[in-house]
Amino acid sequence: MSEKIISIESIHPLDIFGVNDQNLEALRAHFPKLKIVSRDNFIKALGEAADLLAFEEQVTALVLHVEKFGRLTKADITRLLGSEFNGQPMTPEGHGDVLVHGKNGMLIRARTANQKKLVESSEKNDLVFAIGPAGTGKTYTAVALAVRALKNKEIQRIILTRPAVEAGENLGFLPGDLKEKLDPYLQPLYDALKDMLPGTKLLSYIEDNTIEIAPLAFMRGRTLNNAFVLLDEAQNTTPSQLKMFLTRMGSSAKFIVTGDVTQIDLPRNQTSGLIHAQSILRAIPGIDFIYLDNSDIIRHKLVGRIITAYGEGK
Repeated sequence: MSEKIISIESIHPLDIFGVNDQNLEALRAHFPKLKIVSRDNFIKALGEAADLLAFEEQVTALVLHVEKFGRLTKADITRLLGSEFNGQPMTPEGHGDVLVHGKNGMLIRARTANQKKLVESSEKNDLVFAIGPAGTGKTYTAVALAVRALKNKEIQRIILTRPAVEAGENLGFLPGDLKEKLDPYLQPLYDALKDMLPGTKLLSYIEDNTIEIAPLAFMRGRTLNNAFVLLDEAQNTTPSQLKMFLTRMGSSAKFIVTGDVTQIDLPRNQTSGLIHAQSILRAIPGIDFIYLDNSDIIRHKLVGRIITAYGEGK
């Protein structure tokens, strides 16, 4: 006999269990072979593996419905438990390739061929470089992979970092202490996390250091064990900085390095560590390079045209 515990912390338990547990009783009736128990913000089931898999899919569908519509009626329960689908469990569209169930019913998945290559490569390799222009989803996909690994308890921590190199601005003239100066620069990483985790949970993870977002300089001298680590904007590292970062890898760690070699903000006399790494690390087993291009751009359609125009020197 196996056990499955499903967290429902993103919604209020009453919204899914129903008044007097009427929705929970419907689940029990639908899965008579399982022993189903609810406790605050999680639901536990005991039974055979095949039944537990179907149960998890159904509960996921119910949670997503509540997140999207804010309620779960008796008719919704009947429909979602499959009576209108010839008894077949209803799962969210494309559930099998979903990386993270985000806020408000958002299904976060790899959306392009090269994003899918990034996902597949990360599952096979402990160090992956994702290189491509702005808007190709390389950072967003990498953050989703990190959140998935944390939710699946594959790692204990997420560490997200960027080199503190300014794109034409000067952080020294910004008001506030060091954290207040750097937080706006690290904001894209916060934005991605806010799509994937409830606000209170994200704040809790940051406060207890389960999720750390910090400048690259803060990585020096550390060993990063049992962590999913993302270095973003790696084109703005020097070779020595990137070497320092890569050699922080500890046991049971997964690293993804992202960057855009067309937007290097280093002084003209400095070599980008991301360009240098491509020439010396490519042949090492366990390291992979994934290249994204204009076909992967998922922002406004004009972004692709703008990048093409700048590439052509217009």
